[in-house]
Amino acid sequence: MSKKGVTDILKQAIIMEHRGKSLYEQVASQTKNEDVRKIFNVMAQEEQTHIDFLQKQLKHYGKEGSFDKNDLEKAPGYDAIANTILTDDMVEDISGSGFEAAAISAAIDMENKSVEAYAGRAAETTDPNEKELFEWLANWEKGHHKLLIDLNHQLTEKVWYDNNFWPF
Repeated sequence: MSKKGVTDILKQAIIMEHRGKSLYEQVASQTKNEDVRKIFNVMAQEEQTHIDFLQKQLKHYGKEGSFDKNDLEKAPGYDAIANTILTDDMVEDISGSGFEAAAISAAIDMENKSVEAYAGRAAETTDPNEKELFEWLANWEKGHHKLLIDLNHQLTEKVWYDNNFWPF
């Protein structure tokens, strides 16, 4: 792929991360649930970490024509979100059909797109550093996705229970 094509992909990745950060900050600022606010603030901070990381890689690629392997090795792990605990009280406080649930659904779609974009780029490239970069980003986004899916599943079951949707 041409140098311009790679930089375009990195720029698009930065835009995706900005959109994610914006969504997470908006949810955190509007929710009344402190635990949900905490989760979305952490996710917004992680998106900023992605932005900073990608901007460094874009700058390095622009100067050197390659990715900074050292920067990738120094990058923080992608398990902060995975270690966030979803408490029963938190799920109980969230309406399954309210603002937070709608935001969680939108965030799931956004994380899906990020995982697909990053994993797709990792599969396409022949550059081992670029492959590692995009696999790393895909895995980080998978952590966000898993948290959101788990939370959405718990909210769905709560709605089913509250509305007597169980067959027995």
